[in-house]
Amino acid sequence: MRIGLLTEGGYPYVSGDARLWCDRLVRGLAQHEFDVYALSRSQHQEDEGWVPLPPNVRRVRTAPMWTAEDDDLVLGRRRARRRFTECFGELAAVLSGASGGAPTAAKASSAGTPGAVKGPSEGVSTPEADRFANALYGLAELARETGGLVGALRSETAVRTLERACRAPGAHRAAREARVPDLLAVAAHLERALRPLSLDWYEDDGLGAVDLCHAASGGPAALPGLLARHFTGVPLLVTEYGVRLRTHYLTAPDAPPAVRSLLAAFHGRLAAEAYARAEVVTAGNTHARRWQERCGADREKLRTVYPGMDARPFAEVGESPDSADPDTLVWVGRVEPAKDLVSLLHAFAEIRKRQPKTRLRIVGAPAGAEGTAYLGHCRTLAAQLFPDEADGPHATGDNPVSFEEIGGPELPALADAYASGAVTVLSSVVEGFPISLVEAMLCGRVTVSTDVGAVVEVIGGTGLVVPPRNPRALAEACVALLRDPARRARLGAAARARALELFTVEQNIEAFHGIYLEIVSRAPIRRVVRDEAGAPLPFAVPAEAHVPIRWAAPSPSLVVRGGPGWATATPVRATPPVPAPEGAR
Repeated sequence: MRIGLLTEGGYPYVSGDARLWCDRLVRGLAQHEFDVYALSRSQHQEDEGWVPLPPNVRRVRTAPMWTAEDDDLVLGRRRARRRFTECFGELAAVLSGASGGAPTAAKASSAGTPGAVKGPSEGVSTPEADRFANALYGLAELARETGGLVGALRSETAVRTLERACRAPGAHRAAREARVPDLLAVAAHLERALRPLSLDWYEDDGLGAVDLCHAASGGPAALPGLLARHFTGVPLLVTEYGVRLRTHYLTAPDAPPAVRSLLAAFHGRLAAEAYARAEVVTAGNTHARRWQERCGADREKLRTVYPGMDARPFAEVGESPDSADPDTLVWVGRVEPAKDLVSLLHAFAEIRKRQPKTRLRIVGAPAGAEGTAYLGHCRTLAAQLFPDEADGPHATGDNPVSFEEIGGPELPALADAYASGAVTVLSSVVEGFPISLVEAMLCGRVTVSTDVGAVVEVIGGTGLVVPPRNPRALAEACVALLRDPARRARLGAAARARALELFTVEQNIEAFHGIYLEIVSRAPIRRVVRDEAGAPLPFAVPAEAHVPIRWAAPSPSLVVRGGPGWATATPVRATPPVPAPEGAR
């Protein structure tokens, strides 16, 4: 089959989110063809280039999310300007909570269009989700007819329309208090997020030619999939390892209330629309899955597919658990405030009082300017808590805390960092899927972690978990493991077995392969593809897997057979059970 892989700020670029996951998925499913549709985040990302692409990637089409050329819609016909004002006004009204809203000129296409819903223009009172969908697809249809909406979304008309919605009756208090700078910030964000509306990806020679759209994240990456479904009926699969609305809350805590409220409403509505139109929605863990349910995802559509980790780099360390230094703790990750290394350092001060020979290796690079400043703060704190000791019974002559990066003579590879310690520590106050814990588990190392994100789900009883921001609890858990080598070995072995069973590349690829087959088998026939000899290719006519009728409970001697045009049950002779061996009873 042919898959349209939709990405934002990642694959096929050298840097970015989900790059490794997408590359492993494409290479692991070499029997299928992939068309990659990628949204880039910066000029620097584009200048860095792409990763080497496997032969089954047929096409790559890219579009920047960081810049765009203005079109001339704002100077076009009066009817187009009026339609834009109506559709964008309805979208803004939904985000602000205003009642009513301008009647949208974009009737959600014909009854045969997959995205069709009844809108306010038809005189029907609709839920907020339908109002948002009508406005969104109305803007999409207008963009398709006129060649783009970039200029209109950047115009003063858009800002004034947004302002009217925020001042309208019924608008939320935060929206009513929006000032001009707030409105400008929200309008600019909406223009960037809605930029996929102006792309020419949705014709029969684009996304209309694929069997399935797979959005590698929510938000703008899912928007092309929604439009492909709306215009051409292509089924959509949405995968999220981090829910976009949660990311918005975490990355914009200091934004003005009006900006936070309006953008949270936008991301929430867009997520709900993607979940409603997708055939299947996958989450990387139960923590993300709960967020998806809160955003409106149907529980019956949800599947949990854990990220796939390459276990090979950690195999040698995992098979040699006795190589660890019994007096060393290891922390691995990106250095940033959310990792709460300050609490870890205070916990280590308590550990040293009970286990004076213990050392702490902090392995990782800072994340941006904020991470660099935080690393400097942590170095200063470590120097204050653990001054160099030249005298005393446990003198080391240097600081027991070291800050290191991968690639040096002592830690040439990531596996060497985990191998250097007996216990791996995670001290975060915010965490999604804790990749460093999985890496430690693959190395057969026991872990002490804070109870955040998907930590408990990942370790599953193979490590110790303590409350976040609690240095005393963190210290007690570490001391308990440092003093009990047998327990460390037992938990480390269990952790490695769990990681190999649940978190490998192979299980991830196999899960998505099954989901692809399931979705395509239920999708209506849209095109017939033939090989050079004229014979139909596989999946051009998908097998029937779902018959939309209610079955009576079959007797034990009936086997239901399905296929194109089938809706019958054929009786077969039941096979008598084979007696179990005597020793197995």
